Amino acid sequence: MLTFTDAQLAAWLTPLLWPFLRALALLSAMPVIGTRTVPQRVRVALAAFVAFAAQPALPLPPVVALDSPVMLGLVAQQTVIGLALGFAVRLAFAAVEFAGELIGLQMGLNFAGFFDPVSAGTSTATSRFFGTTIAWLFIVIDGHLLVVAALVQSFAAFPAGPEPFAFLAATTPQRWGAELFATGLWIALPLVTMLLFVNLVLGAISRVAPQLSIFAIGFPITLAVGLLGMLLTLPALQAPFTLTLEHMLENFR
Repeated sequence: MLTFTDAQLAAWLTPLLWPFLRALALLSAMPVIGTRTVPQRVRVALAAFVAFAAQPALPLPPVVALDSPVMLGLVAQQTVIGLALGFAVRLAFAAVEFAGELIGLQMGLNFAGFFDPVSAGTSTATSRFFGTTIAWLFIVIDGHLLVVAALVQSFAAFPAGPEPFAFLAATTPQRWGAELFATGLWIALPLVTMLLFVNLVLGAISRVAPQLSIFAIGFPITLAVGLLGMLLTLPALQAPFTLTLEHMLENFR
């Protein structure tokens, strides 16, 4: 008859349990995979696969009794670190979408808002376009592999230990919001400057030729210039997004 003790069971489960919990929290919070369109069973299966495949690269975790109070703290630690990593990736996406919001505001397209079933919120046309484009770019540049690599490396930077929330002092996630606004303004600045110049020209035309209906011709011109500017600057979107993503992932390496 096969028998085993609680200590042996904990020694067998803990090497897989901590990576599984951290990976599951990451996949539930990160963009693309963490959306409502991906079933929860798929995320659980992916988290189990990542936890199993990453075993040779992970440090030896501490063996903790499954019914001890320390176990609850370690579970909370893995969950919070995984959620923080997913939140960091989502901030890189949010920076690009924020740039789309600013561009749509200058183009006059922010009134074209609609309900987004993926994010369960209201978004504008330009923001949704930038978000969809950056989601494809994330897959093309193997961003998901970068995130998995950061997840594995996070066990060396923030191993499972007696201080569950020590990583908060090291990463200072409360400052990540500055990256969102700085990157969003960086991306949107060329188009915002171009549209501001167009508005200045239209204002000058309205003063020189008051008989022209500036409201009738201003919106089509602004919209056309904005769409042309988006077409010209779209190839340059990869550099700021990649730099922001790598900078956010550096906090977990």
